[in-house]
Amino acid sequence: MRVNWNYIKMSVLVLAIAGLYSFSDYRGKNRKVSDVVIKFLGDNDLYLTEDAVNKLLIQNYGSIKNREKEQVALNSIEEIIESNPMVKNAQVYFSVQGELISEIVQRKPIGRIEGTNRFYLDDEGKRMPLSKNHSARVPIITGKITGKSLEDAYVILNYIYKDEFLRKNVIGIHIKDEGDYQLKLRVDEFVVNLGTIDNLDEKFKNFMAFYSKATKDKTLENYAAVSLEFDNQVVCTKI
Repeated sequence: MRVNWNYIKMSVLVLAIAGLYSFSDYRGKNRKVSDVVIKFLGDNDLYLTEDAVNKLLIQNYGSIKNREKEQVALNSIEEIIESNPMVKNAQVYFSVQGELISEIVQRKPIGRIEGTNRFYLDDEGKRMPLSKNHSARVPIITGKITGKSLEDAYVILNYIYKDEFLRKNVIGIHIKDEGDYQLKLRVDEFVVNLGTIDNLDEKFKNFMAFYSKATKDKTLENYAAVSLEFDNQVVCTKI
């Protein structure tokens, strides 16, 4: 009978690969966690520190370093990290070297409420506590803060955040009443009466056209207030 050596070689190779894989998988499961690495993705503004994350893990999960990898539940660790109000999401995995790596995305504040309670509004419109580690340079919201006015303030903040000119120049939103909002600028002395949040795109386009022309004419310092409340108009009150 003729022996098919190619078939035998292939079978031996498959068995060898399977054996190596099983051995590697066994060793991997029984390896211990060599280190815990915290990585913050995105902005460099740290509202949460590496030490705070490590403390959170130890308090809720115990010591992780030198624990066997198969004893570490990655989903549980992600849930613990995401329980911190500064965290938007977290991804936890093992490196080839046996390190437990936690990649953390922090929440992004776009406005700060100054009222009876003080907190940030993030880019999803959710409340975010102030941080002892970093203070965000974002517009400050003052005045009659209610549930509805806070929702409107988020709409205005979101528009400001997405526009480079407004983001650089608007430092505050004052809530005169629900549906009556006023903007404060970084340099200029006049206030901007925005009115309601209706037709924001048209209102801000009109304002930026006015601002550009008044800057060119060097007349900005002549105004005490600029109103955007009327359809397709910019109404100015002189000093």
